Amino acid sequence: MEFRAITHLGRFKDIAVILIRYGFDDVLDRLGFPAQRLLGPRDPAKAAMTTWERVRHALEDLGPTFIKFGQMMSLRPDLIPYPLIQELRKLRDEVASVPFSQVKTVVEQGLGRPLKEVFVQFEEEPLASASMAQVHRAVLRQERMPVAVKVQRPGIRQVIKKDLYILEAIAHEVHERVEDYRVYELPKLAKELRRSMLRELDFTLEARNIRIFRSNFRQHPDVFAPAVMEEHCTRQILTMELVQGRRLAEVMLQDGRDLRRQLARRGLKAMIKQILEDGFFHADPHPGNILVTDDGRLCFLDWGMVGRLTRPARHDLIDLIHAIVAKDSERVLEILLAFVRGGHDEVHDLLHRELLDLLDAYHGVPLGRFDLGALLMDMSNLLRDYRLYLPSDLAMMVRSLITAEGTARELAPDLNVIAEAEGKVKHLAAQRWHPSELLRGVRRSLRHMAQMQREVPPRFVQILDKIGRGDLEVRFRHENLGDMRRTLDNMSNRLTLALIIAAMIIGSSMIITTGVKPFLFGYPALGIIGYLVSGVLGLYLVITILRSRRY
Repeated sequence: MEFRAITHLGRFKDIAVILIRYGFDDVLDRLGFPAQRLLGPRDPAKAAMTTWERVRHALEDLGPTFIKFGQMMSLRPDLIPYPLIQELRKLRDEVASVPFSQVKTVVEQGLGRPLKEVFVQFEEEPLASASMAQVHRAVLRQERMPVAVKVQRPGIRQVIKKDLYILEAIAHEVHERVEDYRVYELPKLAKELRRSMLRELDFTLEARNIRIFRSNFRQHPDVFAPAVMEEHCTRQILTMELVQGRRLAEVMLQDGRDLRRQLARRGLKAMIKQILEDGFFHADPHPGNILVTDDGRLCFLDWGMVGRLTRPARHDLIDLIHAIVAKDSERVLEILLAFVRGGHDEVHDLLHRELLDLLDAYHGVPLGRFDLGALLMDMSNLLRDYRLYLPSDLAMMVRSLITAEGTARELAPDLNVIAEAEGKVKHLAAQRWHPSELLRGVRRSLRHMAQMQREVPPRFVQILDKIGRGDLEVRFRHENLGDMRRTLDNMSNRLTLALIIAAMIIGSSMIITTGVKPFLFGYPALGIIGYLVSGVLGLYLVITILRSRRY
């Protein structure tokens, strides 16, 4: 790895020390970084942990960027094994709060007014404190309304940008050099993380997500999100209605069976509507992100990360549920292959056989006992085994559905997501054949055909003109030649270094015979220095050859 390309070497050293502490020095060694010799040995106390526990603790020690990376990875059951997902769900994002003086400065600069002009009361002690922001209780002066003010931690944007740069560099090198990790597509995940985190740092986008959800659920008073005070929001400040209630996680442990079942059905139906009907859904609906009000309503919190599904994707998802219930493996495979990226015909044939075996395990299972979450997880594992990957929004949808079903089962063990979704699926499937929907589809097709009619002939003429002028270019892209390129680079570098060493030895020998002053140990000093430099370079060359184990 070309560490000289990384300008933040101090931060990189901190990262390397933490990786070594948790026993991941082998990754650094495989990247060509002499970890233990430069940064010390691993911590033996961490050896008792499982690999996945060490991953989680390392991410927590590495800070907000890496915690978010872990949380994002936990949304990708198509990429990582379920035991690691379970461990990453435990990631703690709790840190010491920022001094109130800094919070006050951020709020006043963002709103352009003194704090007392906007709020009649602003509690100094935060309600919650995380790595990216903290939330304070306040009361608006003009509206006399209790609100929750989410304030971004000062300087966190610069910290995250620096960490993202380093993380992308590490992801690229690991992908290039460590073959075992290529299945995880780390460079793509790092880019995805950059996009996601920079969006989460813009609180106006979170406010927009809340508005969309509230609009989608305006006819469902039992499910809502806090109202946003638009005039008191900026990219670093989010002011929302203060909702009184208990976390769903608390209700799961304390309240009676009837209430838990009612909440489970309400939450499950809310997620089904978000995914299948709206195509706009909360990406992490775990019990800590849902409040239960005193009158039994559900309030979804933390809208920094959402998923979106296009209309065709929602239609395919409805068809997939139909095919799963009908045990139609041909249709299941057809829809899955429309979703995934990668693979070839031979892989598809093998996948079909595996799918048949998988669906056979659910043959004859009554609808009420059908475990959709387990089946989706099994399908994700199967896709991962064949290196087939879902688009990120679809992967988040799978994770959201699994999380929602898991929460519902904890609240009411006999509840079933397929049974609850059956009515909505049938309604939406029938709606697709409604005359108005069919007419809309015809209009879209006609617009598309009209656009093609306008665009194709001129483009065809352009191609013919290029052929006539001899200007037609065909571009080839070589793939999977990284190993060959690195091998050739290493060979040329070693050969160049060997030639330099040989030239220095010959030159130093010639200088020694001339008797040119000044002298060192009775010989020309310049010749002695040349021998020493040649010896050091030669020793370095031998060590690198031995360490590569390719000799």
